Amino acid sequence: MPIAVGSKAPDFSLKQKTSTGLADIKLSANFGQKNTVLLFFPLAFTSVCTTEMCDITAGLGQFSDLNADVIALSVDSPFAQEAWALQNKIAIRLASDLNKKTSADYGVLLPDLIGLGAVSARAAFVIDKAGTVQYAEQTPTPKELPNFDAVRKVLAGLK
Repeated sequence: MPIAVGSKAPDFSLKQKTSTGLADIKLSANFGQKNTVLLFFPLAFTSVCTTEMCDITAGLGQFSDLNADVIALSVDSPFAQEAWALQNKIAIRLASDLNKKTSADYGVLLPDLIGLGAVSARAAFVIDKAGTVQYAEQTPTPKELPNFDAVRKVLAGLK
């Protein structure tokens, strides 16, 4: 069950693969600056995850216009995420939750997905500039996408 709206968002420091090596992504870097949309997804190189991230990439301007930074997290390594992003032209910042701690902290770690072990559920969170969760959704199954209209509506209501 995802953490509740109104909760303080657990901070994290995760790795992202960039053209110059590994870089840290910290949620708290956005505090006081931008709202954040956190998208948890099960696994790179899967059809629903690829569709979701490609669709979000195509509409990234909508989130920027709402003063929001989008960060997508999975339990894949940063190297697998980079290969997947390059292959599919995904422009969202991808963060590796390889140790699965952040997924657990947000209450969206599935204990087992089709015999592959623990992975992130498909989930969306809106975190305001103060670090408070303003929207939390875990989809009923990994095959279903979050309600992005609701995400944008919550962002539109934030300052």
